[in-house]
Amino acid sequence: MGIKALSNRRAARVSLGPAYRKVFSASVVSNLGDGVATVAYPWLASAITRSPVLVALVAVAQRLPWLIFTLPAGVITDRVDRRKAMVLMDTCRGVLTAAVAVLVIVDGDSLPEPGALGAVEGTRWLLFAAVLTATLLLGMAEVLRDNSAQTILPKIVAAEHLETANGRMWSAESVANTFIGPPLGSLLIGIAFALPFILDAGSFFAAAALVATIPGAFRAVRDTTVHGDHPVGTWKTELKEGVSWLWAHPVLRPMAIMLGLMNLAGMVSGATFVLFAQEVLDVGPFIFAVIGMGGAVGGIVGGVLASRLSKRFGAGTCLSISMGGFAVTAFVMGLNSWWPLAFLLFSVESLFSILWNVITVSFRQSIIPEHLLGRVNSVYRFFAWGMMPIGAAIGGGVVVLTNVFTTRDNSLRATWFVNAAIYAALWLVARSKLSTAKIEAARGEAARSATAAAPVVVPTPPT
Repeated sequence: MGIKALSNRRAARVSLGPAYRKVFSASVVSNLGDGVATVAYPWLASAITRSPVLVALVAVAQRLPWLIFTLPAGVITDRVDRRKAMVLMDTCRGVLTAAVAVLVIVDGDSLPEPGALGAVEGTRWLLFAAVLTATLLLGMAEVLRDNSAQTILPKIVAAEHLETANGRMWSAESVANTFIGPPLGSLLIGIAFALPFILDAGSFFAAAALVATIPGAFRAVRDTTVHGDHPVGTWKTELKEGVSWLWAHPVLRPMAIMLGLMNLAGMVSGATFVLFAQEVLDVGPFIFAVIGMGGAVGGIVGGVLASRLSKRFGAGTCLSISMGGFAVTAFVMGLNSWWPLAFLLFSVESLFSILWNVITVSFRQSIIPEHLLGRVNSVYRFFAWGMMPIGAAIGGGVVVLTNVFTTRDNSLRATWFVNAAIYAALWLVARSKLSTAKIEAARGEAARSATAAAPVVVPTPPT
């Protein structure tokens, strides 16, 4: 490689800037804690009870805030300094997780033993209720924090580097969340049940400290015009403006609805996956963590290649391939009883997930006006993530209902077949709704609108 080419590559890598590196580092640190939690929370739930409905209820509580709080969070994001919102929410998550750690320490002697099938016994009801409450509040903080994080990125990274920035971040997040965090979590559980929660709390505090050191203000430029009878400054009008903008967009609307149904499908099987892993794949906490590591392998590849694949084959083609891949991997998982195959399937699924995320998030960041970014992003995530608690509830119901006429093993497998059927139906629709031509046309229109709205600077004549 020539000196000039090497210099260009290095310049491209440093062009993202120190502010991006701090957001990147904070995201990696908090995702390491989240990776530990992906083992700790399901194992904690299954240690309290073996009921698929109650285990799924924890997943419902975790995702319910995306249904009930996402829209208000969007208005908040466009009203406050987004950096300060990230710091405050990470601090709150640290405090809540530390509280869970204390509760686990208090009741820790009985937790390594699995809970009763279909019931929560004795004093474990108190712990179960506390875990549900903490999970719900953690989800509320996550909604506002993540919305702020996605809307701050276009302010610190140039538009032409957004796919690269998102790709690097999600690749690193995947490593921390699914490659390092889960096995570390299983190791910590073996030492003491409370240790994973202590580490998770510390990761949130560290992330808050990193973001707090980013200089500058990150409050959106607010539109002060009056629309109809309501000034834009009112909650009702601002929320309506965000909803209306997304709903009128010919590409973003179907993209949001499809992602919502995709996430619903994923949670149908995901809500009871800890039971599927324990009873069908017959694994313990360490192998459970190893299976999750498969997601990191695909995540690394997806994060590195997403931008290149999008440019080479087109965004629409990549989205279509991803959706079809989700259907295939879910169907095969439903037939599977061997954990190494589950590892491979998770790897493939994660590759498609990262590919989808890099393309769609970068697309949103490039077409939504800056003063609307928080609200429109929250409306999008309302559709996309708000369906997850519904999917989790459906997943628990599928296991219970099918168990009436078949074995529990088959009931846990049935969630994967429902998952695959939803993805297959969506794939048939997505090919025309999310084509490369439509996505590129939307980007071009947004660029023209931004140019037209930019103020014209008239040079001062020489004197």
